[in-house]
Amino acid sequence: MRKLASILLFLGVFSNSFGQSKNSPLQISHLTGDFYVYKTFHDYKGTLISANAMYLVTDKGVVLFDAPWDRTQFQPLLDSIKAKHHKDVVMHFATHSHEDRAGGLEFYRQKGIKTHTIKLTDEILQKNNEKRAEFVIPNDTLFTVGNHTFEVYYPGKGHAPDNIVVWFNKEKILYGGCFIKSADAKDLGYLGDADVKEWENAIKKVQTKFKSPKFIITGHDDWTALTSLKHTFKLVQEYNEAKTSGKK
Repeated sequence: MRKLASILLFLGVFSNSFGQSKNSPLQISHLTGDFYVYKTFHDYKGTLISANAMYLVTDKGVVLFDAPWDRTQFQPLLDSIKAKHHKDVVMHFATHSHEDRAGGLEFYRQKGIKTHTIKLTDEILQKNNEKRAEFVIPNDTLFTVGNHTFEVYYPGKGHAPDNIVVWFNKEKILYGGCFIKSADAKDLGYLGDADVKEWENAIKKVQTKFKSPKFIITGHDDWTALTSLKHTFKLVQEYNEAKTSGKK
């Protein structure tokens, strides 16, 4: 049944991808209701890697969660949203300080969009002399924008010291960013700023707090499987066990 649900989700996403080709630098897919996932690409050390992000359409405007990893797509994303929904982006949240999440803060701030990060992210950006958000928010905050409510939650260190997730309780959507690996991931990827030991505890907190998600959006690669959070936990456990045994 779970496999069938995944297949149906994939077909639904495929049929609602705005007629874009798989080679488009910006690919937008309808998730459910007022939610859309968009994918961009970045050349990382000679390999083209995809990055997922999301936006929410409300009756007060559009809320953007993270930004395109491809800077050339900052404006095309706004244009695509305006053309399809006839609304402007009014808020933007970056889920941690890495470029694939926080790289658009200054661009969108200059467009008059209210940009947000938690304090940890703001401190890291300031330390690295990078552009920061206009608003610094508490780690755990409930937002209501128009007809939608969502929770920004900091579970602890993981992929990055400042990674947050976003939970939409009514729709049971967990937006994980890079905190959650794709179910297809073979390893944990970039660990330059990670705390894998704490990541294990942080995943447990998310699993306990946000139960039975209907959708889980990962930071990279395929996001359609509901097993991605459990898979991330497995990868983290294996990494920590190998490190303890001296294999890493």
